[in-house]
Amino acid sequence: MTATATTSGLTSTPPSSPPTRWWRKKSVWIWGFLTPTIVLYGFYTLYPIIGSYWYSLVEWNGFDAQKTFIGIQNYRDVLTDPLFWNAFKVTAIFVVVAVPIKIVLTLGTALLLNSPKMPLANLFRTMLFLPVVTTTAIVGIVMQMIFDPASGPVNQILVKLGLVDSGISFLADPGTALWTVIAVDVWKWFGITMVYWLAALQTIPRELYEAAWMDGAGVWSTFKHVTFPLLKPFAIIISLLELEGALKIFDLMLTMTNGGPFYSTEVVEIYIYRWAFAATVPQLGYASAAAVTFGIVVCAIGALQLLGVQAVRKHRAAV
Repeated sequence: MTATATTSGLTSTPPSSPPTRWWRKKSVWIWGFLTPTIVLYGFYTLYPIIGSYWYSLVEWNGFDAQKTFIGIQNYRDVLTDPLFWNAFKVTAIFVVVAVPIKIVLTLGTALLLNSPKMPLANLFRTMLFLPVVTTTAIVGIVMQMIFDPASGPVNQILVKLGLVDSGISFLADPGTALWTVIAVDVWKWFGITMVYWLAALQTIPRELYEAAWMDGAGVWSTFKHVTFPLLKPFAIIISLLELEGALKIFDLMLTMTNGGPFYSTEVVEIYIYRWAFAATVPQLGYASAAAVTFGIVVCAIGALQLLGVQAVRKHRAAV
């Protein structure tokens, strides 16, 4: 029998117990839908990560059942290999060049397309976004044909315009191969970065622009004093996303140059792939050590970025 208490003519009853049976049924359905994702994530993400750390400590070609434990010898070999540091340098050059170019160009394009005076803005947005939904490996193969020195349309146009006497081997020349891939990468992912900026620009109230124009501010003054200060938080996030994306260049670089010529476009991902799968005698232990080393460096860069973001936030809070 439920106890009741009357105060000032009002009757109150204690709250009923939570519907534990209903919650248990709901939990079963939740875990039932999550189980496939958890299993696949464990098999194809967590297990390879953990396995890489173990394989980096052994000598193994991937075929023999026998694995020889050699400790940190693979790490010593990786850190003393000039080709690993060359791949690291190529990766760094790619990131340092591609990311700023992409951020600046997409910001300028987003400012134009965000303007209400821009005609056919939706059409241009769609056209610029189309390469994003195209498979990267297909883009790399097509670009090989486009930049072909004999029959590629780029060289044919250059020859007809009289800019060159004969076709240029854009992807076969160590001096131009990396820059060509950077240009293609910027074009390929231009649309998604532009969308990031457009989303950020649409958070700025239109009233601020109208107030600036009424005060006589020009285009540059409006950008400097209104747009840019409000975009700073988004700029940090977009920069982090672009930096992460620039490190995932394996498929485009593999299909366009395969790391050549003469290792001039061999990024760390291709270096790892070469030792793990493309070598005459695969060395999965050595490749795993290179992957773990590169992963540690990337994590360190990410940690420094987070520290930088926190420092910026503290500075802004103090101001």
